[in-house]
Amino acid sequence: MWQDFIAHHALMRAEHRSLVDRQSGRHFTYGQLHDEINRLARHLMQLGVGEGDRVVLLAPSRVEHITLFFACVRIGAILVPLNHRLADLEIAAILTDLEPKLLLGDRTGFIDLATLNQSVPPLPLSEIPISLDRVLMILYTSGSSGTPKGVMFHAGMIRANIDNTLSADVLRAEDVSIVNTPFFHTGGYHVFCLPMLCVGGTLILHERFDAGWVLEAIRIAGVTVFWAVPTMFQAMFDHPDFSNTDFSRIRFLLSGGAPLSLALIQGYHRRGVPFKQGFGLTEVGPNCFLLQTDEAPLHPDSIGRPMRNSDVRVVDESGHPVATGEVGEMWITGAHVCQGYWRNETLFAACMHDGYFATGDLVRVDAEGLFYVIGRKKEMYISGGENVYPGEVERQLATHPHVVQVVVVGVPDPKWGEVGLAWCVIRAPLDLAEIRAFLDPRLARYKHPLQARFIEAMPLLANGKIDRPTLKRWGLEIFSGKDDKMLTSV
Repeated sequence: MWQDFIAHHALMRAEHRSLVDRQSGRHFTYGQLHDEINRLARHLMQLGVGEGDRVVLLAPSRVEHITLFFACVRIGAILVPLNHRLADLEIAAILTDLEPKLLLGDRTGFIDLATLNQSVPPLPLSEIPISLDRVLMILYTSGSSGTPKGVMFHAGMIRANIDNTLSADVLRAEDVSIVNTPFFHTGGYHVFCLPMLCVGGTLILHERFDAGWVLEAIRIAGVTVFWAVPTMFQAMFDHPDFSNTDFSRIRFLLSGGAPLSLALIQGYHRRGVPFKQGFGLTEVGPNCFLLQTDEAPLHPDSIGRPMRNSDVRVVDESGHPVATGEVGEMWITGAHVCQGYWRNETLFAACMHDGYFATGDLVRVDAEGLFYVIGRKKEMYISGGENVYPGEVERQLATHPHVVQVVVVGVPDPKWGEVGLAWCVIRAPLDLAEIRAFLDPRLARYKHPLQARFIEAMPLLANGKIDRPTLKRWGLEIFSGKDDKMLTSV
């Protein structure tokens, strides 16, 4: 059965600080958080929400993302946090799929979240026992590869994800962490938020990522651990307050979503800040791999090794294991795999093979058992009959001293079929000839990008990751001649 760890801490350490909401200034002890969750659960019941009903929350990051989740759990409902940046037609399509009981948020037809602060009659609250196979949350994928899919997070999956985190001994009850990644992505809830509340630590909730705010919290709020994606860590490193921030209370920083550059790791290490790196995805949870602190400088492009509760295969197109060092697709199994896609059993079944979820990520494993993400199957392009994996090229280019960020996409070419286009953010002048000369001793020539564009900043998704689909679209527009004047070519 699911254990209500908020109720547990409310009983055992009621006065310990659980949550600080930067936007509203509200502070909660575990006792107060428990009471607030019960109040919201009664309010949901008053609004007619019951067991199995879907409750949609459409709002930027705020404390209700956390309190409503636990309130829904206590009455057997399912919380569905949606991306508040979606267009009305995108929202409408998801709502048609979900058929929710209640809409909370700031769009027409939604109940304003302010009404949740109204007093609620003392209705009896009989918490529903939660079995491990009960769906507690649905998160919709970004839809970059097609129609968004509702990933069903059941209690066993969430619990296994928490256990994976805690088994790595990365969190302690005295820890303080920041949550500033959006809750409609898996990282918002499942990297440090729920694991931290489970262990009895303290969360500081920011409504959005801001490098200055994070550095301020590290200086004055006692932050000890923090996770973000590499673009966020780069923004912090480039911020003028980085040099005067005291990092002495930081035990470690955790990066996920993309490889960290060695230069960035070394920049933080010079300030005495250790890094860990991890990896996961929505359908199997974000905490499946871990690269320990002492290995990060030696293997900056590795995601580490599978965590204790994850079983991983690397296979070829026929599903047969590949040899050490060869590239294959990563399949994962374990209690942390989701229950399926909401109302789309056929699609989910197509992703499962012998009980393993086919991630679509291309990886290789070295002789030490360390995993390296080479790219996504759909990102691979074929140049002159040879497979090229953008991630492999990007990792090499990221070591160039002038390169801050780089993304490589495949674009059509009349001679080679497809070639690489490198989108680069640089700190000093660079041209294509220099890029290719730098890659000569590092990669085969057919892997070299034959085009490059230099931009001031990468387009970002809401979760802070680089928006690769947009860069791909820009590349295709340049190739087609629709937008060749948008950037200076080399």
